[in-house]
Amino acid sequence: MRAERVFAYGAAAGLLGDLLLGDPRRGHPVALFGRAAGAVERGLWHDHRGWGALHTAVCAGGAAALGTAAARAVRRSPAASVALTAAATWAVVGGTSLAREARAVGRALEAGDLGTARARLPHLCGRDPKALDADGIARAVVESVAENTSDAVVGALVWGAAAGVPGLLGFRAANTLDAMVGHRSPRHLRYGWASARLDDLAGWPGARLTAVLATASGGDPRGALRAWRADAGRHPSPNAGPVEASFAGALGVRLGGTLSYAGRVEHRPVLNGAAGRPVRTGDIERAVRLSRRVGWLALGVCAGARLLARRVAAPGRRAAGRGAGGRS
Repeated sequence: MRAERVFAYGAAAGLLGDLLLGDPRRGHPVALFGRAAGAVERGLWHDHRGWGALHTAVCAGGAAALGTAAARAVRRSPAASVALTAAATWAVVGGTSLAREARAVGRALEAGDLGTARARLPHLCGRDPKALDADGIARAVVESVAENTSDAVVGALVWGAAAGVPGLLGFRAANTLDAMVGHRSPRHLRYGWASARLDDLAGWPGARLTAVLATASGGDPRGALRAWRADAGRHPSPNAGPVEASFAGALGVRLGGTLSYAGRVEHRPVLNGAAGRPVRTGDIERAVRLSRRVGWLALGVCAGARLLARRVAAPGRRAAGRGAGGRS
C-alpha cells in the first residue's frame, strides 16, 4: 500500500477514534511525554538559551526519532502501518477533549453557575478566570477553541501528511514543549526560547490552513476574510492571529482585548471589532461546531494534497528511470 493511502486511512481512523473515545483519563501518551520532558528539564535547566535549545532538541527530536523507528519497524506490513498511523493520530489530536471541555463550560454558563465555569476554564487555557464575568469566560472559551483547532488537530494533520508518523509525533512534541516552557515566566524566558520558536515554525502551515478552512466553512466567509486580513497581524502570536481573527469573522463576534495570565494583565488588539458583537454563551457551541468542520476538512485537504504530490512527482520519477535504463 502506498504511503499516501496509509496516511489517509490511518489518519481517518485516528480522527474517528478520537471522536468515539476521546482521550484516556490516565496514561495519555502526551502526558507521558510531558513527564519525560519535565525530567529532562530538571536535569538540563540553566538560565540560558543554549541549554533550552538542547532541551528542545532532545525532547522533540526524540519524539520524531521514536516515530521514525516505529514506522520503519512496520513498513513491510500495510495493515500495521495503517494501525500505527491511526494510533499516532489518535494520540496527538485532541478535538474531542477540546469540544468536551468547551461544552462543559458552556453548560455551566447557561445554568448560571459562574463558579463551575471558572473552575473548568483552566482545563482549556491558562487564562486567570477569577476576574472574568460570564461573557469574558465565553470569549476565552471561543478563543481557546479557535487556537486549539490549529494546535490540537489541523497542525498535526499537516505534519502527518508531510512526514508520516514522525511528523505527527514531532509536531505534538513541539506544541507540548511550548506549553510547558515556551511562556515568558522568569524561569523560562531564555530557557524556553527555542521551544517557543520551534512551535511558531511548526505551527505556521497549520494555522494558515485552519484560517482558510474556517473562512470557507464558517457562516460569513467575507467577514472572516476581512477580519483575517485586517486584524491577524496585530495579534502578538504569528499563528494564533490568523486563526482567531478568521474564527471571529466567521462567527460574527469580537475576540481579543484585555486578559490576565497568572496576575499579569495583557491588552491585546480586538479582532473583528468593527463588524463583530460581544461573545455570548451560545457562541461556544457554534465555535465547537466550526472547529469540528475544520478538522474533518483538514483531513480531506491533507490526504488529497499528499495524493496530488505523488501524482505530480510520478512522471519525473518514470522519466528518471527511463534515462537510467538508457545509459546502462
